[in-house]
Parts: sequence; structure tokens; C-alpha cells
Amino acid sequence: MAALATLLAVALACLVGPALTGHDPARIYPDLVRTAPSFRPHPRPDSIAPAVERLAFRMRVAPEAIRVEGDTLHLVLSAPRPIDERVLSYLPRSDLFGPATIVAREAQGRRLTVEAPLRRLSFPLGTDVLGRDLLSRSLVAGRVSLLIGLVATGVAMGIGVLYGAVAGYRGGRVDAAMMRLVDVLYALPFVFFVIMLLVFFRAGIGLILVAIGAVEWLDMARIVRAQTLSLRHRDFVRAAEALGLSTVAILRRHILPNTLGPVTVAATLLVPRVILLESFLSFLGLGVQEPATSWGALIAEGSRALESAPWMLAAPAGFLVATLVALNVLGDGLADALDPRLSEAR
Repeated sequence: MAALATLLAVALACLVGPALTGHDPARIYPDLVRTAPSFRPHPRPDSIAPAVERLAFRMRVAPEAIRVEGDTLHLVLSAPRPIDERVLSYLPRSDLFGPATIVAREAQGRRLTVEAPLRRLSFPLGTDVLGRDLLSRSLVAGRVSLLIGLVATGVAMGIGVLYGAVAGYRGGRVDAAMMRLVDVLYALPFVFFVIMLLVFFRAGIGLILVAIGAVEWLDMARIVRAQTLSLRHRDFVRAAEALGLSTVAILRRHILPNTLGPVTVAATLLVPRVILLESFLSFLGLGVQEPATSWGALIAEGSRALESAPWMLAAPAGFLVATLVALNVLGDGLADALDPRLSEAR
């Protein structure tokens, strides 16, 4: 139950969290690149003066006085020539200040007293190498990773359950031929298969779904086949055959419903495998491409900046580890709950 609650919390955070962080995941803050995680708002007192001096250089003016009162910045700007008011637009373009207001004009416009509000920005998980909020990006990346995990698992279940049920029920040469195809696909190196797909298709979410779905159904097919082989000689299946039911009807009404327990457990354990595979592909640069992102892509970015900004790796890795552990614990719990031998022992 704790694992289920963790999964629901992560899914809910990824679904509605980006709208509550106050930051657009794609918004770049050039003045706040590689900002360490903190709940203290920016700008900090010691960073205001350097930021104003950088802006003043671009505005071609000299800051004579810089003073902060509460959430308002007071500036005195001077220049050898009259200052064009349009240069004040550099202040709101910054990440730290709002629109400027001229309070006083002196020396025939060569000296201006300006006020501008301070923008208070918080980054609980820090920012990346471009100055983007890591919390918002991690939550948006979670949407992609969870979507790939659920969709690819659904595809693997759909193909594997049907394939394994047919092979196990038909038996004989049909079963042998179908399972030899599974053995051949097992022998195909996964990364090599993905690289071959990249030769013909563009890397992206669709390619990941095709690559993972084409491989991960093999385990599901074997599980369902084994269950079907144990069910095909049961009395209720023989009775259905004696009544003249078709193969499709027997599979739909008798075989598949009795395999739901093992299939549910296998599916729960398959989701973390798929998410981990997607993360592995994105880490290699073969998965999700910009502007989209995933936990694997964020971990790849964080690994390249591990020494200077370790939080870039810790933030997405924390979400990924929590999700994978919760899914595995949930799968183990379902396996115990659906095991008839354990139920009888209780």
C-alpha cells in the first residue's frame, strides 16, 4: 500500500505539478544558470549589484547608485548623452527585475532615477546548465517516462498474452514454430536493434515504443504459454471443447481470464523494466530528443555536469529510483496476494 501511495503521488505530481511550480519547464533564466537547490528566493542581495552592472553595460549607462528597499530596486543611471527611455526595457528582460519606472530626470536627461520591482524566484531542486527549473523539468520528464512505461507495457501485454495463449493452446508443431520465433528474437541484441531502427527512422518517443514493444512481449508470451499449457487439460477446458466451442471462444472465456493473476504481476514488474530501458536509451542519446525530455535524458545531462552541479543528476535520479522501487515492491506484493498457495496457507 505504501508503494501504491508513492506511485499515485508521483503520477499526480507529474500530472499537475508543472502548473504549480511557477516556472515554465522550457523557460531559460540566463542570470540563474546552475543555481543550487534552495527554498530561498532569488535574487540574493549579493547578486543584485553584479546583475545591474551587467545590464548597465548593455544599456550603455553607468549605475551611480544601487539601493534595494523591500522588493523594489532603486537606481541612479547616468550617461554622457541623454538616455533613451527604451533602453530601460533591458531590466524586465532580465530574470531578476520587473518593468522600470522613471522617478526623476536630471541633467537634461543624462541622469535618471529609476525604480523596478524585484522578481522573487525559488528553485527547490536548482537549475540546469541553461538556467531551466529542474523541478518543473523533472515533473514533465516524468510524464514522458511514465507514458512510455504504461504504453509499452500495454503493447507488450497485448501481443504477448495473445501470442502465448495461442501457442500454448494449439500445442504441437504450431507451439514449436511459434516459440522458435521467440527464441530468435531473444537472440537479437536490443541496442543493435535500436540502432538499426535509427537508420530508417528518426529518434523519438515513437521509436522507443516500437523498439521496446518489439522486445518486451517475449517474456509475457512465455509466461502466458506456460499458464495455458497447465490449463488446456483442465476439466472446464475439456468440457468447453466437448460443447463445441471454438478456439477463440475457449481462449476468451476460459484460458485468458485464468491467466490474469500472473499476467497482472508480470505487467507490474514490466513497467519499471520499460522505464529503465527508456532511461538507458535516452542516456545513450538514442531515446527522447529535445525539446521533449525524460528522466533518462535528464540523468544524461546531469552526469555530464556531475562535478560542478551534482543536483542536476540527483533530482531526476531521485524520481526515477522512487518510481522503480515502488513499482517493484507493488509487483512483489501483488505476487504474494494473488498466489493461491499463500492464500491457502493463511
